Amino acid sequence: MNSSKAQVPYSLRDLVIYFLKLGTWGFGGPVALAGYMHRDLVEDKQWISEEDYKEGLALAQLAPGPLAAQLGIYMGYVHYRLPGATLAGLAFVLPSFLMVLGLGFMYVHWQGIPWMQAVFYGVGAAVIGIIGTSAWKLTRKSIGSNKVLMAIYIIAAVYTVWQENENIGLFLGAGILYWLLKATTTKLSFPHKGTTISKLFIHPLILNISTAASGKTLWQILLYFTKAGAFVFGSGLAIVPFLYGGVVKEYGWLNEQQFLDAVAVAMITPGPVVITVGFIGFLTAGFSGACVAAFGTFFPCYLFTILPAPYFRKYGKHPGIKAFVDGVTAAAIGAISGAVIVLAKRSLTDVYTIGLAVLTVFILWRFRKIPEPVIIVIGAGAGLLLKAFLNT
Repeated sequence: MNSSKAQVPYSLRDLVIYFLKLGTWGFGGPVALAGYMHRDLVEDKQWISEEDYKEGLALAQLAPGPLAAQLGIYMGYVHYRLPGATLAGLAFVLPSFLMVLGLGFMYVHWQGIPWMQAVFYGVGAAVIGIIGTSAWKLTRKSIGSNKVLMAIYIIAAVYTVWQENENIGLFLGAGILYWLLKATTTKLSFPHKGTTISKLFIHPLILNISTAASGKTLWQILLYFTKAGAFVFGSGLAIVPFLYGGVVKEYGWLNEQQFLDAVAVAMITPGPVVITVGFIGFLTAGFSGACVAAFGTFFPCYLFTILPAPYFRKYGKHPGIKAFVDGVTAAAIGAISGAVIVLAKRSLTDVYTIGLAVLTVFILWRFRKIPEPVIIVIGAGAGLLLKAFLNT
């Protein structure tokens, strides 16, 4: 730890408790979770600086794996290095993992969860309102009136809406472009002594993954989900189409309906969306399958965060690297805002869900101290009532 204990405004215990709470009450997926971390850790508690947050967000976008989990791991690394990163990551993931285990148990014994769609009908609309508000705050705080960053932000948002996914090349290009533009007006350079951009966010780590194993074994599950965690870029939602191709099409572990229910479970539980792998693993091979699938998915993203983190900590304040990170951050926030629109198209399916989303935005704007979990619970109740009303 570079800073002395007296200089760090929180203890490791405080950090773990925060991420346990975020993992328990943090609804809304990667967009909302990134917004919550900025609001809580940067603005309210002032534990993390704006620069450190931007570095973490840039690294989370550039490295493969789920965005929210990687950002949380980096937030833990900022002041408490490896212990902080490890405990923050575990605390963030554990609550939602236990929840999906419970839902998986009920799903198996009750032959599906018919009430889940009704709950998600209301929760999905409320979540859109929450993540829309979070994205707006994040945009206002990070982009400001900088016209170049705004242009990068808009391009990334439009691309995300158009393609419905995120492109690592777009983030890299945004960072390089902004660095070049800044270099024309100020004398910027990257650190010397052999340091390259790749060292800052891509550690020389090679995962040799073989899928030669046959049968529905724990080893096969471990290999498949490790590949999913290691080679899927973008937010947690980006892993969904990858999982569909393997879990449903290639291996046939789940049928179409079971997979849709797994995605619904991820959306109505707090914490990282990619925790759906625990539910899928449970349906495939019970408790052991859930643990192996979760480990295989999250361990690569943990490595892809802690291995390049020292380079970000060492060189992140350099003017050239800062310009690169600012460009990547603008693209990242644009992609997050675009993801809000993509999700809204899927969740706001009628006048009732649109009304719930608009009402959520109004409540969050008018009554700033209402906790998001309260809104989620109200949204779930509204969904059950509306579905009951519409089906009568």
